Amino acid sequence: MTTHHRYALVEGRRLFYREAGPPDAPTLVLLHGFPSSSFMFRDLIPRLADRWHLVAPDLLGFGLSDAPPADEFAYSFDALADLTAGLLDQLGVRRYAVYVQDYGAPVGWRLALRDPTAVTAVISQNGNAYEKGLQPEFFSAVRAFWERETPETEAGVRQALTLDLTRFQYLTGVADETLVDPVTWTLDHALLSRPGNDLVQIALFRDYATNPPLYPEVQRWFRDSQVPLLAVWGEGDPVFGPDGARAFTADLPAAQVHLLDGGHFLLESALDEVVPLVRAFLTASL
Repeated sequence: MTTHHRYALVEGRRLFYREAGPPDAPTLVLLHGFPSSSFMFRDLIPRLADRWHLVAPDLLGFGLSDAPPADEFAYSFDALADLTAGLLDQLGVRRYAVYVQDYGAPVGWRLALRDPTAVTAVISQNGNAYEKGLQPEFFSAVRAFWERETPETEAGVRQALTLDLTRFQYLTGVADETLVDPVTWTLDHALLSRPGNDLVQIALFRDYATNPPLYPEVQRWFRDSQVPLLAVWGEGDPVFGPDGARAFTADLPAAQVHLLDGGHFLLESALDEVVPLVRAFLTASL
């Protein structure tokens, strides 16, 4: 199936997005995480585009979207959600399912809370909505930065911008590391290393502190809406552990939870397992 690579001007910012599938089909919006981009969905999109309309934007500061300096744009998850909503509005997308991963989850949750009837279904690939599953080994440095911002705590979160930790996120939990294309972490690190992008990412690490306090509202939306939800989760993820996937069933008893052999970027090593689960879920839900 053909994937189109497009740009849109939203609130004066140029956003890159991938689009595929029939425009009049039900829409699935794919929201990537840190430190990736819509590139993470490059192989999934053609496998779904026969029946669904796919839109996968690069969040501002990531991928091929604009990355204005942190002193020119106030980076926050609210701002990323604003721009994503603006893009969907331009495309005429009013109702849609979301596929969220990592940073894509707090963006997707904000979209749902702003317009609860717009989101028709949720697929979460290692995208948390609960404190459970936030891996202490990874989040200890982040929480220290939230509690007190000093050169020492900033140095702790800056480790996430290194090539070693980017590679670590791709390979940890993957049984056969040769399945993961090295282009993935090489590309991510190159984009993280653009002049000034470190301060963009530091601003988002800082603002991530707003996400756990939002979880109770997201959970209330789950309970009130009983939105269909599929969790496809890399069981070996060093950032968001499997308890984060199991937690969905507390508020959504009918949620489908599949813990798969893989890590944070599950599509790199388990695409053939994820695709039939997603197709069956979307067929039943949309």
